[in-house]
Amino acid sequence: MMFFYYDATYLLVLAGVILCVIASANVNQTYKKYSTVGNARQMTAEQAARTILDQAGIRQVRIERVGGNLTDHYDPRSKVLRLSETVYNSQSVAAIGVAAHECGHAIQDDVGYVPIKIRGAIVPVVNFGSALCWPLFLIGLLMGAPGLVNAGIILFSLVVVFQLVTLPVEFNASGRALRILDGTGILSGSELQGAGKVLRAAALTYVASALSTILQLLRLVLLSGRRRN
Repeated sequence: MMFFYYDATYLLVLAGVILCVIASANVNQTYKKYSTVGNARQMTAEQAARTILDQAGIRQVRIERVGGNLTDHYDPRSKVLRLSETVYNSQSVAAIGVAAHECGHAIQDDVGYVPIKIRGAIVPVVNFGSALCWPLFLIGLLMGAPGLVNAGIILFSLVVVFQLVTLPVEFNASGRALRILDGTGILSGSELQGAGKVLRAAALTYVASALSTILQLLRLVLLSGRRRN
């Protein structure tokens, strides 16, 4: 038991936590900085999102306000783009960047972008795997049952796959957002640069999350190998 609770592999978990904290602090700081910079056209994020979706010919997607801070997301099942309270009516370049990013996801869904279809398809399996991986791994470790340990590792690997598939989805959505904002003239010059910095900071949170998950998987593999030895 001392082996499990006081193991050096906890450093891998700590490294992952530090990466996520740094990325989160960076995106919050960057968003805060550009949330005070308005756009010259005085459009709200909701208006910008509606303009982007209309120009893309996506009129079936509703735009709704959702509670919370930076809880913005696109729901492909109900075809709803939800903007958080701090984004919805904001005229800041940060808010418009976030709204455009979510529009990027709606466009991905509309054109059948393959990575987002893969991510959506594996969600049920990933949810199942993430719920069972740790119980199976811990029980297998304590009982000396390699089969359960390996099953836990395999199920946790599904979470890693999900995180890796998420990366191109998020980067592509941000790329689409910036091209659309530039092409439509919603933002330009320094405004577009500011939105770009916000979206890049947000993208780094997904990179940090993926790296953190990979480090946790490495820890499970190391613990499994050491237990067998």
